[in-house]
Parts: sequence; structure tokens; C-alpha cells
Amino acid sequence: MSIRLIVKHPDEVLRERAQEVTKFNSNLHKLLDDMADTMYDANGVGLAAPQIGILKRVIVVDADEEHGLIELVNPEIVSAEGEQLGPEGCLSIPGLQGDVRRANKVVIRGQDRYGNPVQYEGTGLLARAFQHEVDHLNGVLFIDIAESVYEARKAEEDGE
Repeated sequence: MSIRLIVKHPDEVLRERAQEVTKFNSNLHKLLDDMADTMYDANGVGLAAPQIGILKRVIVVDADEEHGLIELVNPEIVSAEGEQLGPEGCLSIPGLQGDVRRANKVVIRGQDRYGNPVQYEGTGLLARAFQHEVDHLNGVLFIDIAESVYEARKAEEDGE
């Protein structure tokens, strides 16, 4: 396991559509382990493979204590309901945050590291993280859909 370099905006790899994973092997397992290590090292709640320069449909999320680390290969959001508007940041866009409107509850399906089907339901921050990371797999960044974008320290100054 190792920490990978996080690709920063405006690197073009962040705008590419990631490819479906078809081989569930030790290379995928190492990628997932490295992604988790990288996410934790950067104090993130999610990371998509394109953020470390790998155009594969792989994400890791750890947004709440109930679920802990979630690994998803070939994830897709199958239902979304409700609405939340709140701040988002991104490890690939340091120094900026934006107010992004997202579904408040999502169901996401994918595969685990062995290719077995898995499904999760998330609300609040977990739902936001799932949507944010799936966007990365499609070349979409939060700054593309934010209602406003501002320097990250603005939120800290406002006491948020």
C-alpha cells in the first residue's frame, strides 16, 4: 500500500470518462488499497481513480462511522431523492469550495474488489460523497455544477 500523487485541476485526465473495470485481480486490489491510503492521508472523504491519474471506474468513500470505508467498482447511482444544498471541496481542487445542490438520498450499486455485486444507500454527506465521486468518473467536477464557488477559507471565517 502506498500514497499516490493526487492530480490537480486543470489536468485533462480529470475531464475524461473513466473506463469500466473488467479484471478483478491483485492490480485492482492494490489500486483500491492505495486509493484508501491516499484519501486518508489527504483527509478526504472520497477519492475516484481519475484523481490519481487512473481512468478506471473505481471509487473509495469514507463519510460516516456507520459504513466506514466503502470500495465501489463500476458504481452507478440507481435512485436519488430529496435535495440538499451545501459546501463541497475536492482534493483535486485545493483552496476552493462551492455550494452544490445534490440529492439528499441515493442508492448506489457496483461491485466489490472481487466482482461481487454490492449496493449501498446513503443520505446527507454520504449521498453527497457518492454523487461527487461518480461525477469524477464522468469527467465532471464540482466547480462545473456549483451554484457559487469561493475560497475555502471563506467558510472557516464565516464559522461554518
